[in-house]
Amino acid sequence: MNIRIEGVTKKLIKESIFISGSKSESNRLLILQKLFSELSIENLSDSDDTHHLQHALTTSDSEINIGHAGTAMRFLTAFFATQNNRTVVLSGSDRMHNRPIQILVNALRDLGAEISYVEKEGYPPLKISGKELTQDTVKINGNVSSQYISALLLIAASLPKGLTIELIGKITSIPYIEMTLSLMDQIGIKSQFEGQIIKVAPLKEAKAQTLVVESDWSSASYFYSIVALCDVGTEITLTAYKKESLQGDSVLSEIYEHFGVETSFDSNSVTLKKVSERGENTLEVDLNKAPDIAQTIAVTCFGLGMSCNLFGLHTLKIKETDRLEALKAELTKMGADISVTDHSLHLQSSTKINADVAIETYNDHRMAMAFAPLGLRTSLEVIDAKVVTKSYRNFWSDLQQIGFQLTEK
Repeated sequence: MNIRIEGVTKKLIKESIFISGSKSESNRLLILQKLFSELSIENLSDSDDTHHLQHALTTSDSEINIGHAGTAMRFLTAFFATQNNRTVVLSGSDRMHNRPIQILVNALRDLGAEISYVEKEGYPPLKISGKELTQDTVKINGNVSSQYISALLLIAASLPKGLTIELIGKITSIPYIEMTLSLMDQIGIKSQFEGQIIKVAPLKEAKAQTLVVESDWSSASYFYSIVALCDVGTEITLTAYKKESLQGDSVLSEIYEHFGVETSFDSNSVTLKKVSERGENTLEVDLNKAPDIAQTIAVTCFGLGMSCNLFGLHTLKIKETDRLEALKAELTKMGADISVTDHSLHLQSSTKINADVAIETYNDHRMAMAFAPLGLRTSLEVIDAKVVTKSYRNFWSDLQQIGFQLTEK
């Protein structure tokens, strides 16, 4: 299904939107819940990724396909490696079979795991024969996907002696590692993170409790973009959010001040308000700790006729698609002057925005949602629009609620 965006019925919007729980928090808690059954979870993400993970954790099938769900692939690889007397083949989409996983597999093998590659060395599908992992120390590069590190952390307390992880080199996406450790702490898992070393103590039994997942800040980013592209006075309230968030993408509240968007918190919600026109003509920001909002920020800058230099984006090369090259291709079609490197994006200011462009999504939910706010500036078509269900099932209906004119094709 494609969706054509013809614009909006008004550019001074005042609406409230409910966004489901964070995919990042939900997927971590589901693994912990499976290992420590005393845990209950509320406000789980309704994303495809979380549904895939839930199915994988409850099925007795020996072959499990997790589609495009990269987080599920990493977390489940570690989880199934610890499950005694169970063998599974873990596979995914064609794109998933071209996303590297060797660094995590090697680390798990160092702990004693029995994992083999079904097809191509270093990539899924994986054959995992679960067993007790008796080793308690491991080294892993810190400058790769933080999901590899979180995958190890999530199983750490279930190991007989716990786990000590030594991170080699510069550490990427520290907020996601800290999120994992914080959620572990909430269920009683003790850990230390000092310098390049993370130590996790073993835990036999977690305390019984219910944890409420905060709504997803990555999903909130698209409404930040909409507010930035709207008239002064626009307000959108989102629930349920916390001022003291575990999610690295909550840095949005600071970054979007540059676009004239003010963020205010209530007890269980956040309100985004356009209070002024944008600031200086060029935005420079290092997104090493929050790379998933890079697409949204780049499109916002383009829509506002601004330049931007975004850094710390090296992990975007191994996401659902090569997000840097995808951004370059689609923004160029829209009329942008843009260049990318392996770790950065550079957009030159321009007032030219082409109309009636068909945006390819590359099986990437964030491409579809990042470009949608440009409907405030021009007409465009989003190809394979249902890809948004990977993280945000109600995205298109929520856009209609705030006035976007959408036509299915």
